[in-house]
Amino acid sequence: MTTDQHRGTPTPTPRGGPDPTPVSGYPARPSVRAGDLLRLHVSTRADRFRVDFFRCGAATRHMGGFSAPGKDAPDGRHDQDWQWPGHDFAVPAHWPSGVYIAVLRPHAAGPPDLPASGTGAEALDARDCRLLFVVTAAGSAKARILYKVPVLTYHAYNTSGGGSLYGSPQTHARALGHRIATVTLRRPGGGIGGPVKGQPDAHDRRTPRQTFAHWDAPFIAWLENAGLAADYCTDLDLHTDPHLTDGYRLLLSAGHDEYWSEAARRHVTAFRDLGGNIANFGANTCWWRVAISADGAMVRCAKLPPGASPGTDVDTLRGAPDHWWETEPENTLTGVSYRNGGGHWEGARSPLGFTVQHTEHPVFAGTGLRDGDVLGAEHSLVGYECDGADLHRDATGRAFATGRDGTPAGFTVLGVAALPTDPASGWHTAARENEDPHRAATFGLYTAGGTVFTAATVDWPRLLPLDHQVRTLTRNVVDLLSRSSGVLDRPRTTDHG
Repeated sequence: MTTDQHRGTPTPTPRGGPDPTPVSGYPARPSVRAGDLLRLHVSTRADRFRVDFFRCGAATRHMGGFSAPGKDAPDGRHDQDWQWPGHDFAVPAHWPSGVYIAVLRPHAAGPPDLPASGTGAEALDARDCRLLFVVTAAGSAKARILYKVPVLTYHAYNTSGGGSLYGSPQTHARALGHRIATVTLRRPGGGIGGPVKGQPDAHDRRTPRQTFAHWDAPFIAWLENAGLAADYCTDLDLHTDPHLTDGYRLLLSAGHDEYWSEAARRHVTAFRDLGGNIANFGANTCWWRVAISADGAMVRCAKLPPGASPGTDVDTLRGAPDHWWETEPENTLTGVSYRNGGGHWEGARSPLGFTVQHTEHPVFAGTGLRDGDVLGAEHSLVGYECDGADLHRDATGRAFATGRDGTPAGFTVLGVAALPTDPASGWHTAARENEDPHRAATFGLYTAGGTVFTAATVDWPRLLPLDHQVRTLTRNVVDLLSRSSGVLDRPRTTDHG
């Protein structure tokens, strides 16, 4: 690795030796339709630079590239458009929908020194000289599955320009009037190519959390390896276009999809109400509400309640303006909430999995699981962050959702993992609505128009290459919900409370 003195962040060292003239950039918008113009904003001291495009999926494919004159531009702040020089690229109409990574480097004579085609997304991951964008489907040809890429969450944790939606040294030092955190999407980072807030993942140190390579790339690789075709969009696309989901059977997300705009949530809810299915193989979903500027460049989130000091853990307080759960509980859409789950952010977790029930349900077909078995404990499936429902148990010990927290009637609890309460365990379960310290990750589903499945743990994608039962269950859910009549009948249950 070499140190980029211009940007102040590490950059990859090419196989030919240190690179004295790094290149950084970002897209004007995080998505582009195949056949349209992609605008990239690039800064470098090199006379010319080169961009090479890779599509991430079952394999990483080199799709093409271009070179252009270079120009140096100053870094900006996290809450202002950086306004770097722009370069347009006509995206070929034949490019398939997907997540693309651009590798930026100074132009050099001879073949470019690039990551090998066919490697995983982690081989392309870097904190500089990279940018990410999504190619959305062109024309009327569509898959049955639409995959949602959480660009807003990527940028919430992106600290390019000295801050994120978690604040900055400057805002923390100012008066209490600065209660609305703001970031721009027009800066390096946002899934790749920028510094990231957060602790390293003790269970997978190859890439940082809150990046595309860490959460989404493993799920997308599994999806394509399983022969499951999907189109791709960003949450900004869902925010902008109420008809984006038209014609799809399943809206799918994975990993950490924490930040949602009001319009995106309204459009996804309408999709469900009209019979569309949703599968969320992640957690901490729809926890914060964000406002997006009319030009789609700025994202704002009001986190501090009146009277709270900057730096306070707002999840322990009421009155945070943009907590979804305080005004419109996310349970009404997802079935579960982070306020009935918890987080474990630093160091290795103890083995914890879901104790399953209702294993006669078709999502368990081929897993070999029986009621009372534990799913995923060997590889610490429940962790980093997880969601839950308010629960009680009947006389037989079977868990039911009470619905007191907004979980829809008829939510079928498929698995429960009680979170440790000993402070030494490293788990954090803030007392948000009551004093009961007990929380439990809760995965399950319900049907209301369409069917909504939630895996209730951010770490679900991490186990896909490791655990046959997790893979089988995932395949069952995607197959059942993406077929033309994909509404799951819930098991017959009786609350013997």
